[in-house]
Amino acid sequence: MPRLDPRKFPDFTDRKVVDRHMGELDTHGISRREFLSFASAAAVAGAAASAYGLGGVALAAESGKLAHLQITRRLEYSVNADAGAAAAAKALGFAHTAFDGELDPLKQLNQFEQQAAAGTTAVLLHAPDGSSIKRIAQEANRDKIWLANTWGTLPWFTPFDAGDYYTLYAVPEEFSAHGAVTTALAKAIVAKFGGGKVVGVTGVEGNSTDLIRSRGRDAALAAFPTVKLVGQLPGKWNREDSQKATQALLSRYPDIVGVIGQNDDVAIGVLAALNEAGIKAGQDVFVSGADGTTAGVFAIRDGKIVATSANVPAYMGALLTARLYDVVNGYKPKDAERLLYWRSVTTTKDNVDAYIKRYVDNGGVEPFDYARLSRVAHATDWDPQAEVFPLNIESEWSGIAKPDGWTAPERYAAIWKNGEAEAVKADYAAHYKIDIAGPSPNART
Repeated sequence: MPRLDPRKFPDFTDRKVVDRHMGELDTHGISRREFLSFASAAAVAGAAASAYGLGGVALAAESGKLAHLQITRRLEYSVNADAGAAAAAKALGFAHTAFDGELDPLKQLNQFEQQAAAGTTAVLLHAPDGSSIKRIAQEANRDKIWLANTWGTLPWFTPFDAGDYYTLYAVPEEFSAHGAVTTALAKAIVAKFGGGKVVGVTGVEGNSTDLIRSRGRDAALAAFPTVKLVGQLPGKWNREDSQKATQALLSRYPDIVGVIGQNDDVAIGVLAALNEAGIKAGQDVFVSGADGTTAGVFAIRDGKIVATSANVPAYMGALLTARLYDVVNGYKPKDAERLLYWRSVTTTKDNVDAYIKRYVDNGGVEPFDYARLSRVAHATDWDPQAEVFPLNIESEWSGIAKPDGWTAPERYAAIWKNGEAEAVKADYAAHYKIDIAGPSPNART
């Protein structure tokens, strides 16, 4: 059999060469970008086959390739969320790869551009802030790559400002969720101490979710006049920085009785600092978190954390993966489906055991029916498996200054006037059968 000589392969860095071969080969249904992602294989299987008289070769687009651009793998939430994304992708037959963003928006932008060049069809973005989302969304729309974003974003920038390929921005409804956790903490403080000083260990400064959680915290504390927030420092969503922030706060305010952590990784860092200082969490100082990570719920079970807002990290990964699978496969979401909330469950020692049984120590039983999250795979019996409803940006980003001359996108404004937002809310409620706070749908009864 003849040997293949790479020197005889076409030069796919030349646009004219690419266009000529796309015309000669059967490339129906794929773009130039997708063709280039197959360049190596095309050189061998297409051009070389022709050179050696081996007959025609057809190229076909893959059904879907998902890249999960994680905020950082130092964050347990991100690890848990990617497990949900991977499980949903597997259930739906969607190729999945994850990348560590290392809390660096520029790195994530570079990762996105690399994945675009590699032929990725869908991107799940979990950004540390909103500094890169506009460019990523614009490039996604230009290159026809489906994008779903969560958590960190640019307030007042919506999917409608980028184009239809920015299919979804979804987050838990955090104002009331973090307010409920703060309330649980404040009640514990009042019950034991009658009140006292508390501090906050926040996330990444300027992060949209961090701002919203702080608003929810402050609104809840207003109902407890004897509980005073005296200071705060950023913990950057991770344990190490949160431990350092807590150490600094303890040196300034040695008589605190509470620490409000802006997520569970933050709260675990707080616990480390308290332990180092010889302070007993759950007795001398009460601590709260958010998100419902594995370490967070174990700390609740052990009496070290008062409460968390369990939005179930794996659910985030699964929900956004299912949407990306659907749009890759032809689903056209309503405008009211492109900005979504889901409801967290306030988790305390009273209900943490059920959470651990389903989401942590579950013996390998998957916590969701991942395929049923898809409206394509389960057109009639799809199930969001959480309370999901349209996100109102006026309440979500209240208190954050709007850009000069900002007006709401027409398509977004219309859903609140023409009844579509209420119709979508009702549709999701009607399909919500598997309770996010109940047992796994896969558990043996």
